[in-house]
Formats: sequence, structure tokens, C-alpha cells
Amino acid sequence: MSSPERTWKTVESGPYPYKEGLHPVVKKNYGKWKYHEYPRPGVLKHVAESGDVLYTVRGGTPRQDSVDFIRVLCDVADTYADGYLRFTTRNNVEFLTPDEEKVQPLIDELESRGIPVGGTGKTISPIAHTQGWLHCDIPATDASGVVKALMDELIDGFRGMDFPNKVKIVTQCCELNCGGQGDIAIIVKHTRPPRINHENLSEICELPKVVARCPVAAIRPTVVNGKKSLVIDEEKCMYCGACFGACPSMEINHPEYSKFAIWVAGKNSNARSKPALMSLVAHGLPNNPPRWPEVGAVVKQILDAYRKGGRPWERLGEWVERIGWKQFFEETGLIFDEDMIDNYRHARTTFNQSAHVRF
Repeated sequence: MSSPERTWKTVESGPYPYKEGLHPVVKKNYGKWKYHEYPRPGVLKHVAESGDVLYTVRGGTPRQDSVDFIRVLCDVADTYADGYLRFTTRNNVEFLTPDEEKVQPLIDELESRGIPVGGTGKTISPIAHTQGWLHCDIPATDASGVVKALMDELIDGFRGMDFPNKVKIVTQCCELNCGGQGDIAIIVKHTRPPRINHENLSEICELPKVVARCPVAAIRPTVVNGKKSLVIDEEKCMYCGACFGACPSMEINHPEYSKFAIWVAGKNSNARSKPALMSLVAHGLPNNPPRWPEVGAVVKQILDAYRKGGRPWERLGEWVERIGWKQFFEETGLIFDEDMIDNYRHARTTFNQSAHVRF
């Protein structure tokens, strides 16, 4: 039997072609830029082969933006940037204009509305973070709260350009590291296995899914008080908390036993060198909201040492690679201990560390 004739059209409901949202100067000179420069922190000047010039003014946002705040940004764009703005992967908002005379009034307008201008060139880029208490289903802390507390202290590093190169910081609200690699990463570190509620586990959790979720095969089925349940091999468990995401009855978060760790020298891109995994340099820091002062103090120790010892255009990971870990700990004043030694043996010893696709 033949299928009925199609009389309807597919309505595209996905994202529209991004080129439709580009500024006219960008469209005209797409792929034909001659150079760019930084007239001042927070401002980029792009010059095209045609001679056209486009200025970009970058401001920092809270990331979790209200509708009213978005409308404010749109009003600013309509007034100073021909109605064009865009967001970066680190939640900056950028306004584009070919008119140099609008740059300073635009900066003044943003600053008057509490939107700091900066984050270009050799600065501290706004911190990328996971959802935290607002949205994540397994947060041990509030990643966005840590970002707010840190950026309050590091705002001069965002507004100035006095580092050897750009600094990218990430924070995570659990150990699964949704924020990815970074020059500095602030990640929750659980210090004990999950606590299992055997009374309701079989009623609200899919046991095979939970068993499969464990990356080290530390979970296996059992029976407790006549009910199907799960048990953890504590010798294998690495306290990652992955099982908690699949089963709320395997609670791992705790205000005393879920602490913070600081990792450094991670890298996602292939620029100049291959991607790199981060290394642990501090742990056992208190999960101490709402300002997390102990975390802020360690991050500033690392940044101060990097600012003083890094060579021009040397990223933080490149600085560490050049001076070595022994000198890194000496210059930062951090303490190295045996728990920082990578002796994990429950997975492959080598991983694909390139962003290139392999078959």
C-alpha cells in the first residue's frame, strides 16, 4: 500500500542560521579580517582588509540572567550598538559598533548599570561554572555562589590586563566536572562513600542503571531486610558521586564531608599545545558559604605567583610546565602531600588527549 501524499511542510523549530544575527560589518568582512588589537581592557578593535573597523565592548554578566536584565542589555544595544549584541561561552555580553565615538558612552552606560567592562586580552576571564543550587540535581555546593564571591575579589584582574596571558577559571558544584578543564578549577571533593537508604532505594531507583553508572564497578546488587538494594565496595569507591545522580537514595553530599579542591594547568584547545588534564594542588578546603574565603585565598596565592613569575603570553599551564611542580609549590606557598600523587589504577593508563576525531 502506497503512503498518502504528503500535504504538510516541516516547520523548522531549531536555532536559526547564526549568520542572520551577525552585525552588517561582520557579514561584509566575514573571513577577511586583517588584524585586531586591544585599545583598552574590555574593548577589541577589528580591522578588515577592506579598511572597515568594528569595535567590540565586552561586559561581564551574572550568567543566570533575568528577563528584565536581558531587556536592559537589549536597550543598551539599541542605543549604542545598532541593536547587535552577543554572548560568549564565558557569559560575557559583547556589543558591536563601527562608530568609535559610541565606545566610551557605551562603557559609561554599562558601568552605571553595574555591568563591569573587561575580560579581554591578558585578564581573568569570567568564571565558567555549573548550575549549583539553582538547577543541578546533585549539587554539593553552589558553583555560581563561589563565582560571585571570587569575582568580587578578582574584579581588578577582570578590568585590568596585568597577567602574562588570559586566565580561565572554572567551578563545579559536584565531582563530575561539568565545567571542564581550565587554568584553575575549583571542584567539590567528597571524602566518604555514599550513604544508602535501603528502605526506599528499590522503590525509586533503577538498580541496573545505578550499577552501570559507577565508573569503577564498586556497586553491586544485594538484599537488605528482604528488599532489593545495593551495596558499595568501599575499597573501590572513589567518592565521585556519579551514582547519586541516578539514585537519590545514595546520598553523598554532606556539609562536613563534601569539601573543595583546587586543580590547575588544564586546557581544552589545541592552540600552541595539545589539550591537558588538570592536576590537584590543594584539597580539603571547607565548603563554607556564602563567601568561601578559604577557596578565595588559595586561588589568589596561585594567581599572584603566576602574575610575578609568568613570561609574557605564557599561559598558566605553560608556566607550570616550564618551572616544574617543585618550584610551583614553592612559589605559591601551597603544600604538596601524598594524596596529590596520581596512582589511580581502575582505568586505562593513557587517554585520548587530542580534540581531533579519531576512528
